[in-house]
Amino acid sequence: MSPRRNRPRRDESAHLDSDRARQGVASVQQWRDGDWQVRGISGGASTKTYRCPGCDQEIRPGVAHLVAWPADGRGDLTDRRHWHSGCWRARDRRGPAVQRGRGGPRYG
Repeated sequence: MSPRRNRPRRDESAHLDSDRARQGVASVQQWRDGDWQVRGISGGASTKTYRCPGCDQEIRPGVAHLVAWPADGRGDLTDRRHWHSGCWRARDRRGPAVQRGRGGPRYG
C-alpha cells in the first residue's frame, strides 16, 4: 500500500487557460444603473492606453485595471469600458467625469 498523498497529482490538477489566467474571469456586479459584467485585467495583459471614464485619466499599458460592460447581453464590444479599479468601486460616490481638453482648467 502506498502512502496517502495530500496534494493532487500534476496531471490531475485543473489546467488554467492562459488567457483566463491573464485576463481574469468575468463576474456580474449589481449597481444602481444596472447589472455589469466585470473582468479584471492584469498589468501584463494590457498593451494599449485607455481612458478611465471615472477620472478621465489614462490607463497606461502594464497597469492592472478592469473592464466593464452591460450584462443585459444587448451590447457589443463598443460598450466595454476600461476603468481603474478604485474608480469603478467609487462610481456610485462620484459625479460623471468631466471631459477636459489639454488647454482647459483642471479644476472648476
